Amino acid sequence: MEQLLRLKTFPVAFKLLENRADLSAIPYMRRVGHKSTLCQLINLVRSFDWTVGADDTDMVAPMCTSIIGLTGMPEFLRDGTFRSIIWTKTRRDGEKYENAIPRIPPGKYQAVAMAPLAYNPFDPDMVLIYANPAQMILLINALQMVDYEVMQFFCVGESSCSDAIARCHLTGRPSLTIPCFGERRYGHTQDDELVMALPPAMLDKAVNGLETLYKRGIRYPISMAGAELDLGRALPGAYATGPAMIEGIRNNTALMLGVTGSIATGKSTVSRMLEELGSPLIDFDVLSRIVVEPGQPALKDIAAYFGSQVLQEDGALDRKKLSEIIFTDMEKRKKLESFVHPRIGEAFLKQVQEHTQRNPDAIIQVSVPLLIETNMNFMFDKLLLVYTPPEEQARRLMERDGVNQEMAAAMVGSQMSVEEKKSYVDFVIDNSGTPEESRRQVEALWTTLQGLQRDKAERIKGRKEPS
Repeated sequence: MEQLLRLKTFPVAFKLLENRADLSAIPYMRRVGHKSTLCQLINLVRSFDWTVGADDTDMVAPMCTSIIGLTGMPEFLRDGTFRSIIWTKTRRDGEKYENAIPRIPPGKYQAVAMAPLAYNPFDPDMVLIYANPAQMILLINALQMVDYEVMQFFCVGESSCSDAIARCHLTGRPSLTIPCFGERRYGHTQDDELVMALPPAMLDKAVNGLETLYKRGIRYPISMAGAELDLGRALPGAYATGPAMIEGIRNNTALMLGVTGSIATGKSTVSRMLEELGSPLIDFDVLSRIVVEPGQPALKDIAAYFGSQVLQEDGALDRKKLSEIIFTDMEKRKKLESFVHPRIGEAFLKQVQEHTQRNPDAIIQVSVPLLIETNMNFMFDKLLLVYTPPEEQARRLMERDGVNQEMAAAMVGSQMSVEEKKSYVDFVIDNSGTPEESRRQVEALWTTLQGLQRDKAERIKGRKEPS
């Protein structure tokens, strides 16, 4: 997470202890030796990478200890007197203020321990993440990647530790807030920082989401396109071609099935079985070759930009030479994609139109090797993964390509795993058995696809609402 978001300070592992004596059992534990605020202790962890602990006797006032459950609320807090000294006009408003602040009930916990999360000295109750708004929105995006939900956050005012720590502890949900005056003055929180308390069970979800966003080009720092520019070249490719593709898919009654797999899983075998059952095939590998054939606009653009060095004597594209040029040059790779990808999209839509003209109720399979990796899921009604366990992939590679076991394992490991791909798709064909076993699965799938196509046709024709 620190690397993906480029955080300035360490995420803080935060744990409440039922016995203050347990502090001494934590490796590298420091007790500061003077009265501190909670936000001071947090700063020592996230800025100086200390492991620190405290009980109620170490903290300067009950404002901190009553929020994290180390003590109860004294009467001067409860009745609003203390709050009205600075933060409210009347004691009555101060009382309302105090009643609004979430607090961990007293009686269970005697101490608190904090350490940089990377050190992993204990199982935390939560993790505190300090980041600027741009980093935080990416973290929120990451948490919403799977099992989307609207995230609601709160700000009681001058008590950000209650909004983050106490609220997260009480609800078991992420809690984001604006650091208060006290946390900025005593905890050295910077002007541009926000704080989120995150349950540890959601850390993997956050990291996985950030990794997915990174692969899709959503990264920190966020590059700025320029308010005055024509954004045609700055928008992600899907923004330019996606709407036309989506409309092309949704406005016809054919069912679009995206078919993907991984190296040596047997995707072409399953595609042939589907073809035999009546499913026309559009192969993106074939399209990518067609659009750069001699005379095609994409090849003319490539030659104009890269020069004649990327052409063979007969005018065909020299793929090996072009690969050598773009292998280490991301800018030139992006330029090549800008020439090729829109033309592939056009060729794809043209073939869809041809198939639907022949059979409006077709089940069209579209073979895309890197469908998930390139985030093309949106183009299809349903997704099919042709699956083979990694060890079987390696065995097939050794048999097919004559490589040794180490090389085969490296080839399999260089791609997104088929196990991970399962979570993205609607259907899985296990192609690790006999051809007869695969065929039975394909035939059962075909029956399901026919029903889905009929449902889609009825929706398009207005006779049935989406389920």
